[in-house]
Amino acid sequence: MSTSSINKVFRHELKYFINNHEYLSLRNKLKILMKNDRHSDSNGNYHIRSLYFDDIKDTALYEKQAGILQRKKYRIRIYNLKDDVIKLEKKSRIGQFVNKESFSLSKSEVEKIINYNYSFLLQLDNKLAKELYFDLTNNLFRPKVIVDYIREAYVLDYNNIRVTFDKHLKTGLQSIDLFNKNLMLMNAIDEPQTIIEIKFSNMLPDYIKSTLQMRSNQRLAISKYVFSRKFNKFNAWEDN
Repeated sequence: MSTSSINKVFRHELKYFINNHEYLSLRNKLKILMKNDRHSDSNGNYHIRSLYFDDIKDTALYEKQAGILQRKKYRIRIYNLKDDVIKLEKKSRIGQFVNKESFSLSKSEVEKIINYNYSFLLQLDNKLAKELYFDLTNNLFRPKVIVDYIREAYVLDYNNIRVTFDKHLKTGLQSIDLFNKNLMLMNAIDEPQTIIEIKFSNMLPDYIKSTLQMRSNQRLAISKYVFSRKFNKFNAWEDN
């Protein structure tokens, strides 16, 4: 891992598919050991919708399918179908280590990006905005698919530990209308599977590690982006 990568503070990220019984058992334990994410509603959930980007060669999709260890992807994310908080995020990965950089956008700025009007990005005092401008103009990154799900998140201040249950994963098919509350969606994975993501810096304490033991599941390289792209695939290898 390079010095520049270390400076970005990469965290461990582990992902598993779990069934409904495992989900209910784990959430009951985590409610005692951890606290709900501050953005959660009264039921402990919040809604996430992201618009993912890829280049003209679908490099992010290909690299994920090929198991390339070092890769990146861009997405624009909103919460609870509102436009008051909009984040442009770049997620970088080296093996099981991840880093996320972000900056805020307005709804009108998102619409500019979707309509190929990128020049405002150069006016922002933000390194990531300028990197995105380069990829949009030189590498022809374009919006590819909407990924939509419900998240239940638990956090612990120690080692920046975060455990999330992502439920009801859906895809927007061919639409890139991020703000459409009536968007037609389709299940991206077989229900009732839930994705559990475990993120942490350095190490997990033993009591959390023992709580999160998955008896019936091996750790998987799960990508919501890949699952959501399967309905508009163009190559046979995208089924792998």
